[in-house]
Parts: sequence; C-alpha cells; structure tokens
Amino acid sequence: MTRRIDHARVAPEAVRAMSGLESYVRRSGLEPELVELVKLRASYMNGCSYCVDMHTKDARLAGETEQRLYAVPVWRETPFFTPRERAALAWTESVTALAVTGVPDEAYDEVRAHFSEEEIVALTMAIVAINGWNRLAVSFRAEPGTYQPRERVAAHA
Repeated sequence: MTRRIDHARVAPEAVRAMSGLESYVRRSGLEPELVELVKLRASYMNGCSYCVDMHTKDARLAGETEQRLYAVPVWRETPFFTPRERAALAWTESVTALAVTGVPDEAYDEVRAHFSEEEIVALTMAIVAINGWNRLAVSFRAEPGTYQPRERVAAHA
C-alpha cells in the first residue's frame, strides 16, 4: 500500500481542527480506557489498519489488557466488558454504521442507562472524531506500524 497524500503536511489547519475535537473528548471526563475501546471498535469496523495499530498501542499505555484488546471485535460474545463498556461499544457500532442502523432507540436506551447526557455527547463526539480520522487514514493510505504513542497518552496510565 502506497501513501497517497500526507494530509497533515498538506492541510495542517484541517488536522488542527480535528485535534480540537480530540482535545474536547480528552477533557470530557470519559475514562481514557473507554475512549480507546470505542476508537478501536470503530477502527475495526471501518477497516482502518493504521488506527487499529494506533489505538491498540494507546490502549496498552492506558492500562488495557491484551485479552480485552483481542476481544474488541467480538465483544458481544465475551464476558470481559462491563455493562457501561458494552453500552458504549453498542453505541459506537450504531453511530458508526448509522446508514444501516439508523441509531435505534434500543442503542440509545442502553447508553442512556449507563451515561449522563453530557457523557453521551462526549462519547458521540469521540465516535465522530474516530470516524473522521479513519476516513482520512484509509483514504490517504496511512501506513500501519508507523505510529508512535505520545507522552500525553502515557500520562493517563
């Protein structure tokens, strides 16, 4: 796979705008481990190998276990996730595949049972952000394996 465009070099202002959304999510109060699970699940769904590589690395730094990381694609069939995490993963799937799911009331009711309104907005913004990053990385063929975690991620551990 050959990289098509280095979007960060070509359009740094666009990357700054996306980074602003990431900053909001980081300051929202959502657990960093939960946010990484959400980013990982959406990245698997979108076939973004660069982001899967990135978010498995960041999740490990945030204290996530190998067992749970391997189970993210099959989270429904495992006992490894809390009810709150399950609600977030279901919400992630519904919002990521909204053209198919329409984000059903059942998914909303489940996320509402485990998250406040403010947290639902923050969670949804995390999903919006990762879907945007996935689309950039897949479209422009970001190279998996090149991501190196930053210190700010390690500080959350």
